[in-house]
Amino acid sequence: MRHHNANRKFGRVSKVRNGLLKSLALSLVMNEKIKTTEAKAREIRPIVEKMVTKGKGATLAGRRALTAQLGPTGAQKLVNVISPKYAKRSGGYTRITKLPARLSDGSLMAIVEFV
Repeated sequence: MRHHNANRKFGRVSKVRNGLLKSLALSLVMNEKIKTTEAKAREIRPIVEKMVTKGKGATLAGRRALTAQLGPTGAQKLVNVISPKYAKRSGGYTRITKLPARLSDGSLMAIVEFV
């Protein structure tokens, strides 16, 4: 039975998977738009949404948590540049746009960007 087992594994062990999601989140924050597979896009979306919500409060604890997740430059950009754009918005900060399948292996592709 698969109770409480909703996250995608991506064929990786947990340390490698967490590193992958962390680097995808950092790339999205730094570039504000990334192209990835649809499964990775769906997995990264709630992580980044929670980060933006933490950045909106901009408390010391929130900044330290973001620095632990994104590093100092990523956290600084999230708190100072990205989060103030969504001060009046209560969620739904990212958009996933589907693209045609990748030619090499046929995996479904998507663009993740901030709204």
